[in-house]
Amino acid sequence: MKKLLVVGLMMSSFVFGQKKDSLLVENNADLFKTPVSKKPEPLSKKGQMFAFYGWNRAAFSNSDIRFKGNGYDFQLNNVTAQDRPTKFGIVYFDPSWFTVTQYNFRIGYFIKDNLALVLGIDHMKYVMDQDQTVNFKGHISDPEYAAMVQNGQVNLADERFLTFEHTDGLNYENLGLEKYKSLINKKNVDLVWSYGAGIGFMFPKSNVKLFGNERSDRFHVAGMGTDVRASLNLVLWNHVMVRLEGKAGYINMWDIKTTLNNKPDKAQQDFVFGQIMGGIGYTFNTKKYK
Repeated sequence: MKKLLVVGLMMSSFVFGQKKDSLLVENNADLFKTPVSKKPEPLSKKGQMFAFYGWNRAAFSNSDIRFKGNGYDFQLNNVTAQDRPTKFGIVYFDPSWFTVTQYNFRIGYFIKDNLALVLGIDHMKYVMDQDQTVNFKGHISDPEYAAMVQNGQVNLADERFLTFEHTDGLNYENLGLEKYKSLINKKNVDLVWSYGAGIGFMFPKSNVKLFGNERSDRFHVAGMGTDVRASLNLVLWNHVMVRLEGKAGYINMWDIKTTLNNKPDKAQQDFVFGQIMGGIGYTFNTKKYK
């Protein structure tokens, strides 16, 4: 009996000793494991990117527009204008017609945690209200059009004096810096808000017809713009993004082409704008996470 007890104790000591040794080996092995980096939440880490496409509505302040050319130099004061949204339909989803709508495009790259550099195109449309009478200051040498000025005002309703649009469009090519902050963080749902500012140049295709001349209709770098913006971003399943953005800014265009030929005729205007836009996008990581 004593022999059996001794053998049992020896065997148990061996088993527990082996278990202890294996635990020591495992613990020591953990010291040499490579730390596992957790996959970051969307719109939060350096190296992440997103692409976005959407549509906008815009509003513009009244604007003084000055026209200069051979035989005229005048200003129309407090000119009103509206945007021109396309009627909703298949045109909003057909890639061959995407420039017809008032669209927005963004591509962003996170240069630091929660801080993104964003390249954007805002394709707005600006249409001068035709049915308006505006104050006139300046001179016109052509007697036909000079006669349209009555008591320091000109009625634009019949379109003979002027039609004036940036409808292909009022293109604001901009670079912005945006700060992001998480509001909701669930398994497959994230809500992130951002704020920032941008600056860029104006590249409109201005449709202008002045004094019966052939309509000017060409792309041209006409000036600059700047803006402040804020957005809400709903990210589903870590990748699909729904974005709602508000923006306010200032545009100054000092070189708007008003004739189709190479004459020095031009117009200049500046105004404040507001814009709200929404659409869909996709977020992804440029770095690998385990």
